[in-house]
Amino acid sequence: MSTPHRPEPDGSESQRTEPQRSEPQKAAPQKAAPPSPAHRELLDAAEAVARRFARADNHTVAAAARNADGRIVTALNAYHFTGGPCAELVVLGAAAGQGAYDLTAIVAVADRGRGVIPPCGRCRQVLLDYFPEIEVLVGRGPQLRAVPVRELLPEAYVWAGHQDG
Repeated sequence: MSTPHRPEPDGSESQRTEPQRSEPQKAAPQKAAPPSPAHRELLDAAEAVARRFARADNHTVAAAARNADGRIVTALNAYHFTGGPCAELVVLGAAAGQGAYDLTAIVAVADRGRGVIPPCGRCRQVLLDYFPEIEVLVGRGPQLRAVPVRELLPEAYVWAGHQDG
C-alpha cells in the first residue's frame, strides 16, 4: 500500500511504501503422537480398576501411576460431600505406602467408560510439588498424549520447602 509522504521540490508527491500487513498465521494443531506401550499399559491398568471396582457415586474415577522401577500402582477416588480426595491423590498415597517414591507417569479415567480425564487444579499442583518431572496422560482416542505436569500448570508456584534436602 502506498501513501503520500511529502512534496518533492518539483511539486510532485513522493510515495512511501508501507509493508503489507497480513493476518497472524495460526499454527497448525500438532498431531499427537500415539502413546508409548508403557503409557498404554498404564491406561489399561486404570481402566481395569474403574471397570472392576468403581461403585455408585463413592468411587467414580480410577488412577494409575508408574514408578521408575516399572511398578504400576492403582487407586480410586473417595468421593464425599465434604470434598473427598481425587483418584490422583489417593494413588500418590498408595504409592508411598508401597515404597514407590519416584513416579514417572500418571493417568486418571472416569467410570462407565467415560475415558481419560485431566487432573483438577489441586491435583496438578500436588503432582508438580511432589513429582515435578511426572508425565500426565491427557486427551482421548487419537489425541491421547503424555505431557509434563509443568505444561498443565504454567507459571505455577512451586512448593519446594516440603522436601528434605
